[in-house]
Amino acid sequence: MSVRSVQRRRRAWHDAGTEGLRSAGPVSRPKPSEALFTVLEQELAKGPVAHGRPDQTRTLARIKTLIGRRFHKSMTLSAIAQMLHRHDFSHQVPTRRAVERDEEAVAGWVKETWPQVEGPWRRSTPGCASKTRPASR
Repeated sequence: MSVRSVQRRRRAWHDAGTEGLRSAGPVSRPKPSEALFTVLEQELAKGPVAHGRPDQTRTLARIKTLIGRRFHKSMTLSAIAQMLHRHDFSHQVPTRRAVERDEEAVAGWVKETWPQVEGPWRRSTPGCASKTRPASR
């Protein structure tokens, strides 16, 4: 404790007695209420397009803006992430698939194109465990 803090607490004790030394509560901001999160969940269910966004991407920055506009409260991005995590909610995953999604095209791409992009997991020939292979000398 610094000298200044001791002086401040001593003055509070001198002026108000033990009542002056009582804690005023936590210094951090209070957590959002359950009612606030319920309304936020309803707002998020509407989707980003309903809030003027061009796509279905939900980011912490966009949720922060929504909270500021809707509830007139300011929260840090980490506080928003913690709040969403406490309620088993993710800011990254859209709640529904895109309307334009073509399941047949996706299945064809996964079957034909993805194996070429990904490459084989194992070699087709046995490898050598030696750090200095004779062929590399």
